[in-house]
Amino acid sequence: MGDTIEIKKGLAGVTADRTAVSKVNVETNSLLYRGYPVQELASTQPFESVVYLLWHGDLPSKVQLKDFMRRERVQRALDPAVVAVIDGLSEAAHPMDVVRTAVSVLGADDADAWNNEPEAVSAKALALFAKLPTVVAHIQRRHRGLEPIAPRNDLGYSANFLWMTFGEEPDEVARKAFDVSMTLYAEHSFNASTFTARVVTSTLSDYYSAVVAAIGALKGPLHGGANEAVMRTFDEIGAPANVVPWLEDALEHKRKIMGFGHRVYKRGDSRVPTMKAALDTLVDHYGRADIAEMYAALESEFVSRKGIYPNLDFPSGPAYHLLDFDTDVFTPIFVASRVAGWTAHIQEQLADNSLIRPLSAYDGVAERHIDGYVADKAAREAMTRREELAG
Repeated sequence: MGDTIEIKKGLAGVTADRTAVSKVNVETNSLLYRGYPVQELASTQPFESVVYLLWHGDLPSKVQLKDFMRRERVQRALDPAVVAVIDGLSEAAHPMDVVRTAVSVLGADDADAWNNEPEAVSAKALALFAKLPTVVAHIQRRHRGLEPIAPRNDLGYSANFLWMTFGEEPDEVARKAFDVSMTLYAEHSFNASTFTARVVTSTLSDYYSAVVAAIGALKGPLHGGANEAVMRTFDEIGAPANVVPWLEDALEHKRKIMGFGHRVYKRGDSRVPTMKAALDTLVDHYGRADIAEMYAALESEFVSRKGIYPNLDFPSGPAYHLLDFDTDVFTPIFVASRVAGWTAHIQEQLADNSLIRPLSAYDGVAERHIDGYVADKAAREAMTRREELAG
């Protein structure tokens, strides 16, 4: 029977459920958030509007956006207990481990954590959305031996994020490029971390547990960690002139080149042109033609040799580098963005829940027994029958 079962490794091609949050329109090769092409959202809407859209289904009115921003801004500060846990962790801990731990602490301190009613989940989500940039900025500054900087309520989400990280109000080029990246990373259907969040949610566990599990999935280099890997590749290559010999050696040794390819896109990641345009503005702004040359050389060589195109991580890695983030903080930034999509899916899962529990095809050792156990069992059953008859 096992031979007739079709196994789809990695659930490739399996439709697990319905969602109204996002999809890739194959005809236009566009990623849609609630029907809107993400490139349009990134070009015209602040990140806060995009988050509102993902959570509520429609873009906010001016009044709704103002209220959403007000409620987010007053929740940015971290409780001293959370700060103490972060500072008590080893400085060698990966920032993703620190973020995961911080979310666990926030959940443990929330007396209403088990409340999965829609309004309660929305309240928890907004609070976590507001605090994650403060966590990530604290981690970045701690790694550099700098004191944390308190959030400001007079700055928008992205401007405040950069302010807390670097201690300066960002110029418009930096703020806009960062804001674009946050929108592009916010949601992407049933990716590994989102599906993980939905699986945990389907057990009726709490919101924080679903997010912590999603962070664990996002940490992997085949998912969120890829943007870090891209920058490490740039560092390893060193200069555009080294791209060809480096790539030939990497391909000869069958190394996986991160930042290229995507299971969903067959004609190239639809988010790349928008992020590449943002990267170009940073290259011009900071006078870093070397980054543009490295990008172009590696993309050209890899595409010509393998026919595989860049994904979003390829332009976002060097963009975060130019903004001066440490490489191992790239994926925590991804967390701060993708929590928007995770939340939308957690809400959707709870609204029409069914425990996610797939089957598996067993191909292990056939049934076998401990020596003497079956005989003893038969003897015990015979004795029981005799006792029943005697009684």
